[in-house]
Amino acid sequence: MASPSSTPASAAPEKKQVKSLQKKNTHLREQKVVADEQKVVDERYQRSQDRFRTVFENSPMGQKIIDPDLCIRQANQALATMLGLKSVKKVVGRKIIDFAHPDFVKDWERLQEQLWDHKKPSFVLETCLVRQDKSSFWCRVTSVLFPDDEAEDGELGYTTLEDITGRKQLELANQHLYDTQETILQLAAHDLKAPIANIRMIMTMLRGHAGVLSIDSAKARQDVEELLGMVEQACGQADALLRDVLFLGQLEATRAKKHRTNLGTFLDKRMALFRLSAQDKGIHLRLELPKTPIHANIHADKFGRILDNLLSNALNFTPAGGKIRVGLRQLKGRVRLVVHDTGLGIPEALQPHVFDKFTSAARPGLYGDTTTGLGLFITKQIVEMHQGKIWLESKENEGTTFFIDLE
Repeated sequence: MASPSSTPASAAPEKKQVKSLQKKNTHLREQKVVADEQKVVDERYQRSQDRFRTVFENSPMGQKIIDPDLCIRQANQALATMLGLKSVKKVVGRKIIDFAHPDFVKDWERLQEQLWDHKKPSFVLETCLVRQDKSSFWCRVTSVLFPDDEAEDGELGYTTLEDITGRKQLELANQHLYDTQETILQLAAHDLKAPIANIRMIMTMLRGHAGVLSIDSAKARQDVEELLGMVEQACGQADALLRDVLFLGQLEATRAKKHRTNLGTFLDKRMALFRLSAQDKGIHLRLELPKTPIHANIHADKFGRILDNLLSNALNFTPAGGKIRVGLRQLKGRVRLVVHDTGLGIPEALQPHVFDKFTSAARPGLYGDTTTGLGLFITKQIVEMHQGKIWLESKENEGTTFFIDLE
């Protein structure tokens, strides 16, 4: 007779079967959890795709997806309308470069190069496209590179096009107006030189004229001389303004070739006349150069105007007994020119405006000299023409320092 605690032989297979079923149930539950999670992910992705499609298709701006060959994979109706086409089907499958204005094809080649060759994450340009009816329009293009498994290169470009024809037309009209005004100003400045020269010649003749010399009263002769002096001063101011205006027009119209120049030698020669002026005013002017010569690519005549303007200002605003220092030194990757004076300084409120055209910061100097309001504006233009930058530090009654860095 079997022991009560012993297990029947048939119970072992049943126990194994139960464990197997439990294992399968566990596995099925795990699969269901995974499937449910995947379903949630898929639903989220689908909702995301639906949102993107809604935004893409209903955007008022042109939207397209392009491949590395600039072929349009996907587009919205706004883009089709922008191009003068009734259906999106007329756009998809074509290359965007097919719609480029002949003069602006290279814009798209540049976009293609920047995105897919140089792997820039985004690229923005303004270009001109041609509609189906051959009319053209300006647009701002913003293209963003994004990964895509179906793309041959693994990346596609999501591109937005905004019609900016109105803004461009306004810009061109303003530019035309500016050019016209500049031309008129240049012509007027040029034509006024001769009358001013004639006035100066007449003044010289008047000073030696018998009628003036025969004036009996010393007071009357002094009054006439003062009046002639005022006319001469006004002519000088007008002549200085005309020279600045004409120089500015020449500067904006041309970009002359630069030459490698020994800056120390150049500065020393350019300062010769200013040394005489400084000596007459009792101002100590010195040039500080490093032992090793420093060279830079400059246009000598135009760059010389920088030193002329800065030294003229320094001399006008530095009292007798003051000092002016011109320094040159080599820094890492650049050259620095410094013009420092111990003059009146520039009030803090005026400093942000000293480089403005016809600046409100213009002031009469200590010696009766007046400025045209163009000197420092021209200086800044020349510095930037040499791919440099200029700035200043100044404190009233202590002096001013101008810094110029050249790459």
